[in-house]
Amino acid sequence: MTPGPIALVGSGEFLPAMEAVDAALLDGRPRRAVFLPTAAGLEGPERVDYWVELGVEHYRRLGVEPVPLRVVDRTDADDPGNTAPLAGAGLVYLSGGNPGYLADTLRDTVVLDAVLEAWRAGAALAGCSAGACALTALAFDIRDGAARPGLAVVPEFVVLPHFDQIERWSPQIVERSLAELEPGQILVGIDEETALVSTDAGWRVEGARRVWIIDPDGARTPHSAGGNLTTTRK
Repeated sequence: MTPGPIALVGSGEFLPAMEAVDAALLDGRPRRAVFLPTAAGLEGPERVDYWVELGVEHYRRLGVEPVPLRVVDRTDADDPGNTAPLAGAGLVYLSGGNPGYLADTLRDTVVLDAVLEAWRAGAALAGCSAGACALTALAFDIRDGAARPGLAVVPEFVVLPHFDQIERWSPQIVERSLAELEPGQILVGIDEETALVSTDAGWRVEGARRVWIIDPDGARTPHSAGGNLTTTRK
């Protein structure tokens, strides 16, 4: 079995701007999208409901079966009953919220095992904003700014989503992120409504804006939609 593609999305999950990206991820795969609002688990039931409803409407527009999986805490993530919906998925999607909370909630759980099993069996795996961060090596916790270990599905990257906006909200985020990098890791900025999607040859930029590779000295190299990054996924 060959793992499916991975999509790291800067923003826009379940919105029209990302329909083409999701449609491409599902091309040739079962028309079944399982999505987890886990990153919003600390924001309360109403916010979780918001993501669930948005996701259901989004995938129905695409002609895809929507399967919301309400895993919002460690108890949910360790419940074997929450693994069955992931079987047969064509796409597994982690939506936005708190990257550190998302990574800590899923790490070493049966639900994460099932997510990775679905991906290794060929399902596409996507994360948007917090979801994109959590899939990589590092996930900042927005409650205190602390760097938390990510889930390291893409261990060579550390992602800054909303990159065309994030420095307005957190002026030192680039410098702090560079300081946390381990040898061999690359800091990647992904603009809003933009995705970085894995391919057999590396990574491809899709969506409205750009992806940035940020060197250890802070220099930034932009890659526009349709462009390829030669960085090899481990």
